[in-house]
Amino acid sequence: MNYAMIYSMKKILVVDDDRASCELLSEILTAQNWTCETASTPEKALILSNQHKFDLVISDINLEANLSGLDLLKRMREKSPVILVTGFGSLETAVEATREGAWDFISKPFKVNEIVATAKRAMEKQSEKENVSAMPTTTGLMVGNSPKMIELYKEIARVAPTNSTVLILGESGTGKELVARAIHQNSIRKDKPFVAINCGALTETLLEAELFGHQKGSFTGASADRRGLWEEAENGTLFLDEIGETSLAMQVKLLRALQEGEIRRVGSNQTRKVNARIITATNRDLEKEVKEGHFREDLFYRLSVITLQVPSLRERPSDIPILAERFLQRAKRNANKTNLNFSPKVIKILSEYEWKGNVRELEATVEYAALRARGNEIFEEDLPVKLFSDSVKNEGNRADLHRLYNDLPNLDELEKRYLQFVLEETKGNKTRTAEVLGVDRRTLYRMAERFGLKFD
Repeated sequence: MNYAMIYSMKKILVVDDDRASCELLSEILTAQNWTCETASTPEKALILSNQHKFDLVISDINLEANLSGLDLLKRMREKSPVILVTGFGSLETAVEATREGAWDFISKPFKVNEIVATAKRAMEKQSEKENVSAMPTTTGLMVGNSPKMIELYKEIARVAPTNSTVLILGESGTGKELVARAIHQNSIRKDKPFVAINCGALTETLLEAELFGHQKGSFTGASADRRGLWEEAENGTLFLDEIGETSLAMQVKLLRALQEGEIRRVGSNQTRKVNARIITATNRDLEKEVKEGHFREDLFYRLSVITLQVPSLRERPSDIPILAERFLQRAKRNANKTNLNFSPKVIKILSEYEWKGNVRELEATVEYAALRARGNEIFEEDLPVKLFSDSVKNEGNRADLHRLYNDLPNLDELEKRYLQFVLEETKGNKTRTAEVLGVDRRTLYRMAERFGLKFD
């Protein structure tokens, strides 16, 4: 098929109340030899769609008018594939856009090659329409509008209506369980149980009993028959967190349950049919674990029909202020400090810190700072020492640090300069200076006295 010839005949409608954005999109698409019409209001877009047959509609979601991009989607989706663009991406928006039949969902600022490639795919498969059932929008703490999160939102919206097993990969603290819950809450099983278990927190024997249940007398303490979590999740979702921590023997039992759709309680010879969607998660590299013989290959393929990658916080720094503000709202209620806010300096430090503990570490940090704050604003001295130390080392101060040793001072002189440097960074805060240096206040005063330094 000669796509070049087909593309040259394509006609696209661009809708955006921002004339500059409208013109930019039009230029990008026209450069591909496509014909473009533009509309700065939804009313004009509807008039144009009634006058012409468009092969594709690209519309901003947030139009300053009575009708939104989603309203246009509902009215135009039967005529043309629709791509929605937004500067405020969220899982709720992605789910709603997908539910209403949007061909794709793109966040601003978009890349030229991204918008062109998406438009090409839409026009290649113009007859395809996603048929996604109505879904709720409860998403817990899944927030952020970085490109990686937008892609994750779209994947969740696409896989949620299916019954396929899902493997969620990501570092500790990235929110893998939140992703699992979002899949469940946006599925046809939403009204049934969501049951979660951490496979790494239990011994093999206890894990088996928890998952499959047990018969009375099957082991010491089994005083009655008990249903397992797999049965508790009947017609709902069973989330197996840290699946990579399971033993090979346990993996065999999990594989059998998945293949046969049945389980056997500990101490029983009777099998029971089960029907629960299985979602698993791990922070391990399971493909590597398979190669090293630590994880069964057949189970890996059974679990990873669909694989989702949750980005680390380091991969989406633009989301840090949004997450921090969300966590602050909760911390304010816990600390009974309704007027508490971040200082600009703190937001900068939070945004530039390397969050090895990811979202979980950020949440704990915000709660800590909110409890320490003495006024209505959180300052850098309210943050944990590790963040402040990191900012001293990494916050664009390499040139300043160079002056500590560029003339090869002796150790005493270097220690004096570093003490002065830390005092400058802490704005003379003696408690924080002592924490950064790893000494007590008394030692700090002795150091200052030895170097002839005076505290204000």
